[in-house]
Amino acid sequence: MPHGQDTWLPSLVTATPQAGFELAIKLARMGVKYTQPSDAVRKELRPAYERDAEALIASSHVIAVHFQTVAAANSWWRG
Repeated sequence: MPHGQDTWLPSLVTATPQAGFELAIKLARMGVKYTQPSDAVRKELRPAYERDAEALIASSHVIAVHFQTVAAANSWWRG
């Protein structure tokens, strides 16, 4: 996916924390997709990390960082 095409992130604003967390997951997944645009390569690599506890923890960390960003953009859900 070339940079600059298809606007998939019009806003970081979400209605709920749950939606914000789902957006954080999307951000993490899109980061991987931009870093490795080949579907075939990502599918080939998946078995190497899907059972690796350290890789899964690292993935959770990336999502948590994105969630912090989304939460801040939402003023912690306008509370």
